[in-house]
Amino acid sequence: MPHDHSHAHLDPESGDRRVSIAIWANALLTVAQIVGGIFAGSLALIADALHNFSDMASLVIAFVARKIARRPADSTMTFGYGRIEIVAALINYTTLILVGFYLIYEGGMRMIDPPEVRGWTVVILGGIALVIDALTAGLTYSMQKGSVNIRALFLHNLSDALASVAVIIGGTLILLYDLRWVDPAITIGIALYILYLALTEISGPIRTLMLGSPPDIDSDAVVQAMRDADGVRDVHHVHLWQMQEHEVALDCHVVLDDQGWARIESVKAGIKSRLKDGFGIAHSSLEFEHEGNAHQNAELYGHG
Repeated sequence: MPHDHSHAHLDPESGDRRVSIAIWANALLTVAQIVGGIFAGSLALIADALHNFSDMASLVIAFVARKIARRPADSTMTFGYGRIEIVAALINYTTLILVGFYLIYEGGMRMIDPPEVRGWTVVILGGIALVIDALTAGLTYSMQKGSVNIRALFLHNLSDALASVAVIIGGTLILLYDLRWVDPAITIGIALYILYLALTEISGPIRTLMLGSPPDIDSDAVVQAMRDADGVRDVHHVHLWQMQEHEVALDCHVVLDDQGWARIESVKAGIKSRLKDGFGIAHSSLEFEHEGNAHQNAELYGHG
């Protein structure tokens, strides 16, 4: 099946400015929420602040990673530096998971003995948080299709906006009905949502760093497309992986019959064309073997 690697492009400097604005906005919001949460006695507000802090840290990591990823390949990193963004995404998701478990623990303790909570402080700071979270999500919206890091940040800020709505509702219920248990209950709800997002998204960076094949490419279909090329008898020792988020690579051994061996260059060009046009694989390394001298009992995938 055809595979499209196209994605929205944004001027790098413009993208950096957007991320910088989002970093400062989240930093100010985090400080305000922590101070307000301590003053108001609201764990839900502190929980939202920690989530915002984790997003701010993610923004910083993503900002630095964007800068490093633009470096050209050199003798040290022959594939380039693009994978630094995948590493950054893994760090961000791991941090979110730790924050999520910590908030569940703290929320459980508060459920046992709900403290006094200042509802108005919670509502006001929750409203400010909602505005900043929506602003940050808007800044990263047009960038999120082109980067796993920015997409994660967009989803997190969107979840922050929803969490801020929950905090406002909790503060309102405390003001109207003095339901103090609502605050830790909302905290646990926010934490569960954080865990859901992080555990759902973290598999992508792990798969890429483990040199897994792209999830949206059918490896068996790739193999069959190469086998169907004129002059090809079989393929083996296939490696299919993502060099970077938007760059897929393949290397394998291709067994040729007599006719294919006689016109090896045209066969190679035909295979590369199939890979690029059908699956978006622009980087492929092919090693050719004549059928009379091919590896015996070779594994289809891997190098065993």
